[in-house]
Amino acid sequence: MLKRAVAPDGAELAWAEEGQGEPLLLVAGQATGMAGWNPVVPGLARSFRVIRFDHRGIGASTEGCAENYGTRAFAADAVAVLDAAGVGKAHVYGHSMGGRVAQWLAVDFPSRVVSLVLAATSAGDAGGVGRDPSATAALISGDPAQMAPLFFSPDWTRANPAAVAAFFRVQASAAVKSRHFRASRLHDAWDVLASIQAPTLIIHGSEDALAPVANAVMMAERIPNSQLIQVDGGRHGLHLDEARVQTWIEDFLSLAVPAGAAH
Repeated sequence: MLKRAVAPDGAELAWAEEGQGEPLLLVAGQATGMAGWNPVVPGLARSFRVIRFDHRGIGASTEGCAENYGTRAFAADAVAVLDAAGVGKAHVYGHSMGGRVAQWLAVDFPSRVVSLVLAATSAGDAGGVGRDPSATAALISGDPAQMAPLFFSPDWTRANPAAVAAFFRVQASAAVKSRHFRASRLHDAWDVLASIQAPTLIIHGSEDALAPVANAVMMAERIPNSQLIQVDGGRHGLHLDEARVQTWIEDFLSLAVPAGAAH
């Protein structure tokens, strides 16, 4: 059942929750809806109260003001979701652009973040290692056939057609997609990573063409109390198609704080 949170500018953010336990906020990537998390939510919901939402302008969320399409503003949106859920502090797990948003959550709202998981992300294009232009072209093509090899292994893609379709199914206008792309491209948190206080797990694939793994190494060097797991052969969607990642994340979250401390 979808619920509604209200962002600072009045945008309505659709969110949902499953499971019980310490709150875990999932932050999706660029122009990706909450349905993109479908393959991992059942497992996470066995141990956590999993909260996920549609970014502004995506899926069932309204667009809000055009000037609030930036990763820092998206972090304020995420806080609005936590407020609507009655959650003071949560574990935060961000993928791709969602990881960029999660960085601002940890920097701007440290009291709301128990621990941080950054999957297949970067602290910004300008200060990091850029991707090959051909990967960007495939990403903005909107063609799942071109995008899938950047995200998932061929075997997982063949075995999980419904999950792949849900991940790439974007319910958004062309203007919103453009704003999301620009928000991710302009993100730059390199200079503030050292201020992150939350225990942080960085997970990255060695074959990530959209966010080269060198960015993960640089983030791990700058974020205090962080650990980096490099997944040999992992691509940009390793949070879904690599079962070991789910186990590592669950183990990290379970050990991040004593039971009950996130409430």
